[in-house]
Amino acid sequence: MREKSPPNRLINEQSPYLLQHAHNPVDWYPWGEEAFLRAREEGKPVFLSIGYSACHWCHVMEEESFADPQVANLLNDVFICIKVDREERPDIDQVYMAAAQALTGAGGWPLTIFMTADQKPFFAASYIPKESRYGMTGLLDLIPRISKIWQGQRQELENAGNQVLESLQNAARTPPGEGELSEAILDEAYDTFFRVFDGENGGFGDAPKFPTPHNLIFLLRYGNRTGKEPAYSMVEKTLHAMRRGGIFDQIGYGFHRYSTDAEWFVPHFEKMLYDQALLVVAYTEAYLATGREEFARTARETIAYVLREMTDPGGGFYSAEDADSEGEEGKFYVWTKDEILGVLGEEDGERFSRIFGVTEPGNYREQPGERRTGKNILRLRRPLASWVHVFSTSEEDLAWFVESSRQKLFAAREERVRPGKDDKILTDWNALMIAALAKAARVFDEPDYLAAAERGAAFVLTSLRRPDGRLLHRYRNGEAGLAATLDDYAFMIWALIEVYEASFSPGYLRAATELSRDLVARYWDCTHGGFFFVPDDSDVPVRQKPAYDGAIPSGNSVAMYALFALGRMTANLELEETTNRMRQAFAGTVRESPTAYSHFLTGLEFMLGPNFEVIISGAPGAADTKTMISAVRSHYAPDAIVIFRPSEEESPEIAEIAGFTRDIVTVGGKATAYVCTNYACDIPTTDPDEMLRLMKSTGKSPEPIV
Repeated sequence: MREKSPPNRLINEQSPYLLQHAHNPVDWYPWGEEAFLRAREEGKPVFLSIGYSACHWCHVMEEESFADPQVANLLNDVFICIKVDREERPDIDQVYMAAAQALTGAGGWPLTIFMTADQKPFFAASYIPKESRYGMTGLLDLIPRISKIWQGQRQELENAGNQVLESLQNAARTPPGEGELSEAILDEAYDTFFRVFDGENGGFGDAPKFPTPHNLIFLLRYGNRTGKEPAYSMVEKTLHAMRRGGIFDQIGYGFHRYSTDAEWFVPHFEKMLYDQALLVVAYTEAYLATGREEFARTARETIAYVLREMTDPGGGFYSAEDADSEGEEGKFYVWTKDEILGVLGEEDGERFSRIFGVTEPGNYREQPGERRTGKNILRLRRPLASWVHVFSTSEEDLAWFVESSRQKLFAAREERVRPGKDDKILTDWNALMIAALAKAARVFDEPDYLAAAERGAAFVLTSLRRPDGRLLHRYRNGEAGLAATLDDYAFMIWALIEVYEASFSPGYLRAATELSRDLVARYWDCTHGGFFFVPDDSDVPVRQKPAYDGAIPSGNSVAMYALFALGRMTANLELEETTNRMRQAFAGTVRESPTAYSHFLTGLEFMLGPNFEVIISGAPGAADTKTMISAVRSHYAPDAIVIFRPSEEESPEIAEIAGFTRDIVTVGGKATAYVCTNYACDIPTTDPDEMLRLMKSTGKSPEPIV
């Protein structure tokens, strides 16, 4: 075992990922001017390594190469070395991932970039082994070659870096697309999803499979809009398959990051906060749209995991749990059959093993083609109810057996060494979790979920802001820092809207409005429209303007959706005009591959209408008010926004934020709903069923009543 090296500069950082490298013999710098100044002074290129705490191959490269004195000496001699946590600095990661794709056609983490002191990249790779093997050039061979080229052909490398950077800058200058995006683009995306849908296993395409919940949310809303049943059936098949598969932690709940196979069976075992949040949204909306209890249960289970394992005492949410424990990926999560029998006993253990696919040889190979190890990933190959006749029992008794067994195995698993936890708190991912909790609170009528959402919102709005009100990106160990990105603002605006609709506390809409002003002032592209990922005072070489909806939706997609909703809720026509310009700015990009912009299309679907503003006036807490609110919350109406005006207050706070609610009154002293389209409201009703009927209308603007 190697001796630990003295601490390098990363020892003063907050990122758990950077701190994992703080005792490397590599002379690491964090990203900053100090590193680039030294590179210029010494005439050295820069070695930029980007990863994240839950990344398995990042750990491999650290242990194999960065902790190795031989590799470290070479790196220190030839380069100025910079280490970046992609979750702390997604702005840097975006730029150099785009560079990697431009240089190699591929990308991934760990991301390795060689570049000039002026931040111009000329070489890119992902994982690089220490020594050359299997056709991969190792660092021990690669570094001397790069050094030789740098010494003899430096100008050529600098020219290559210039070309890459210029191409990225040109790509960031998005000219407005020609024409408008219409309903036809929604149909095109649906047709593509239908064509690539995996009818046997759920999901889209082949392995590896990522959850990508915003694809499912788009399909739910498209199905609601058009009545096309396959949109729903694709979602249902996928959600069932994921919940029953190995990608879901059957013992402790929560979803792993993605499946390495087409069956959702063998995951990469890290758990990311953003996956939990977005999947809660997808399962919650699917429950509301279909009434299937399994979807509600899965949303609740995932929330239970987050509140148990990923919640900071101050109210924020941690970023991730690693895949590895004791140096082995997945060790915390897999079981031998003997372990199952040892916990549950012979009879119950055999029954549980049959249900969850546990065998003596094991069902899990650490690498494809390797021999079985005796280890098992738990999964349900068929619905639990299908085992009722096999065991001659009732569904209730079988469910009780599975749950009691799960609890026993959970208690036993808690004795194991847990995977590492990345306990930094990120504004954007926290916002996603806050939005998910608020939506679930509304749909499931769960005050505890709302309380958690409100604690999270309060944490971000107090602990992750500068004195001037600007958001910050990261919090850890009592220290907030790093400039906020577009995602931080867009996701938080969305979250605040969701918390408002769950609580009807107007302060959340006020806070959302304040953030929207800051977002437009510092991130808006005044020339072509759309939002840059970083503010106007950023230190990155390229201000990119992403719209692609990858593992998480893009900031531009969420901003378009959230700002349109906020504009409707507050009658702010400037916000609506901003979203219309976004729709035009990205039209050409979205047309190229509509399914790659599924959340953008969800926003477009909302904007195209019919959409509704539902204003409910009544006495807070009164039975008829609760009935009216419950009716709208139990109905799948994704294109409706709901505002509450307390009838007993002459000048309620909501009237200051949404001035058009000022003259909303009850009819006959009863809770009353106004269903409005494009700022024109139908005749008010005190009947919840009539309210729902109006929300199912064509969306043509009625004659204005208020």
